Amino acid sequence: MLLLKPNCEHCDRDLLPDAPDARICSFECTFCAECVERVLKNVCPNCAGGLAPRPIRPKAKLRTRPASAERVLKPVDQAAHAVLLKQYESVPPESR
Repeated sequence: MLLLKPNCEHCDRDLLPDAPDARICSFECTFCAECVERVLKNVCPNCAGGLAPRPIRPKAKLRTRPASAERVLKPVDQAAHAVLLKQYESVPPESR
């Protein structure tokens, strides 16, 4: 089951379970669309994968399978991310 984290790991913005601007990588790292576009340039700082819109769990299923309440905050190390960007920014996620 997909872990629905409640916030952007970079800026700590709230991301409700039905947030249309929540983005995740294949390891479930979670960021808001603004950070993905402006800061991360679609390169996950943790795994170098791409980030895609997070699926929205149906409200009826949230009753039995709720979103996580545990916040994860790991602001991006800009210098380390610059190295990843140099290597992967121009490479499509499916080719990384």
